[in-house]
Amino acid sequence: MSNADRHGLIAKVVRDAGGATVQELAELTGASEMTIRRDLDALAAQGVLERVRGGARTLLLRGEEPPFALRAREGTDVKRRIAAAVCALIADGESVLLDSGTTCLEVARLLRERPVTVMPLSLQAIHLLGETPGPATLVVPGGQPRAAEGALTGPLTLASLAALRFDTAVIGCCGLTAADGLTAYDLDDAAVKKAAIASSRRIVAAADGSKLGHTAYAHVGPAALVHTLVTDATASAEEVTAIEDGGTVVRTV
Repeated sequence: MSNADRHGLIAKVVRDAGGATVQELAELTGASEMTIRRDLDALAAQGVLERVRGGARTLLLRGEEPPFALRAREGTDVKRRIAAAVCALIADGESVLLDSGTTCLEVARLLRERPVTVMPLSLQAIHLLGETPGPATLVVPGGQPRAAEGALTGPLTLASLAALRFDTAVIGCCGLTAADGLTAYDLDDAAVKKAAIASSRRIVAAADGSKLGHTAYAHVGPAALVHTLVTDATASAEEVTAIEDGGTVVRTV
């Protein structure tokens, strides 16, 4: 098991169970207890978990958003497939508004090789698109980054969105159901998503299957606002059908 795979497994076990001991994690992964202690120290330094005597415990309250560092480790293959399908929907020359989040960051990796205009709403995607010259044109909004997330929020971000119009908005979501619509964990993030939707001709939602059927704290809007949803095969078939019945085209990768 690679270091990345082991870290991902440890983070998931601690999050799901609320905590775990060094001995339990060593038995689960087949690694030595010394290695597990080093892993826990590294994950604690990234804000993924809290180090306690003899093990670790989760930092998450019920319903709280997992840290960016943890989400970035999870489901990378699925996120890359979703990103590829999203990019296939975008034509050369389009203006694209790119939401924050780990799946949208994978979209940024692909769009930087395309002749499109992109305004990302996270520091991570801005850095990715700006680090090497390419055919993509980068437009940077104002705003205040959320700690650890790098997502841009606040009046300057909202003003940037109000001043522009985009062909496509690629929106990430914390939850999506036919009944409750698009939801986010943070009220400021929800406000940015609403403004992004209002400024764009077409809305493409990029969400892995775990987001479907889940409802987060802050309401963004009804599911019918989404023209196309790109998800993966783990998504609830019942939820997919309900979302399609509302008029959204669903593409499964």
